[in-house]
Amino acid sequence: MKRSIPTSLALPAALAALLLIGLLAAPGALGGSSRPRASAASSFLTGVGNENLDMLTDPLWQRLHTRIVRYIAPYDAVRHPYSLALATNFIHAAEAQHQQVLVAFYHSEYTPTVLPSVAAYKADVEKFVRRFPHVREYQSWDEANRVSEPHLWSSPSAVLAAKYYQVLLRVCSGCSVIGLDVLDEQHIQATLDYIAEFKREIYRLETIMPKIWGLHDYSDVNRLEGWRTHDLVKALGGQVWLTETGGIVKFGGAFPNVNGSGLRRAARVIKFTLALAGSIPQVKRLYLYDWSGGTSRTRFDAGLTNARNQPREGYVVLCRALHASGCSSVHVANN
Repeated sequence: MKRSIPTSLALPAALAALLLIGLLAAPGALGGSSRPRASAASSFLTGVGNENLDMLTDPLWQRLHTRIVRYIAPYDAVRHPYSLALATNFIHAAEAQHQQVLVAFYHSEYTPTVLPSVAAYKADVEKFVRRFPHVREYQSWDEANRVSEPHLWSSPSAVLAAKYYQVLLRVCSGCSVIGLDVLDEQHIQATLDYIAEFKREIYRLETIMPKIWGLHDYSDVNRLEGWRTHDLVKALGGQVWLTETGGIVKFGGAFPNVNGSGLRRAARVIKFTLALAGSIPQVKRLYLYDWSGGTSRTRFDAGLTNARNQPREGYVVLCRALHASGCSSVHVANN
């Protein structure tokens, strides 16, 4: 069951669904590229990004024996009991399952259109880091290059994103602080420009250039293409983690799920994504998003399970890729 918050607040998971508006092609645009071949020399860890606590007790998830999980937390979670309780419950449950938790900070659930000052950001994330001493992997801002939407959310400039990164690097000594976390978009020039501006600011600040970068390549893989991912990995440099990726079951009218077509499409995309990641040596982690699917009224749905926690075709693809037991006997849902 998806977490719920007061209707007056902005859900990070729900807002993440909107990021694809205008970025993805219609289903007819999918395909047309050759399937990537995994390199024998490449290897990467695979996990699931999710904010749903129920995932961690689901036997279907436990069967996968993953070692990593990603959680998106508001940067100001320590100042709001509701946000802090959600983060605390998820992180502690994940740690009890021996998961290495990657926390990605994001806008406030209460004031999503207000970007924090560098000082305010530092005060809040420093308290968060101290509260969770076993979490040693962080991202300073989830999907930093998302275009701001009036009355919905605001995203930092590349300059401000660099300053957030510098702050987090300083307050979490000894942590793995993943650098800029970006979306690919259909036309990647704006993303390339954002990356370049971020790097220029890092040089100006005379801080440490990130050694690990985050990339969300929805636009690329859901077209069954890989050139955007390759180009952005090259532009980022160093090690890259696909901190969000996956197959879309349903996204508005562009990607409908008619008679299970979206389920089959998403499964193909997941298989393609895993192969693509295996073909790029710089990719060392992959987090599929997300675990819990929606209903027929949900605009964005990329769940490995449906709204009733039943496994979909995409789950079986992941199950087999991870060489889990009993994958062939899983009865998949048709919604």
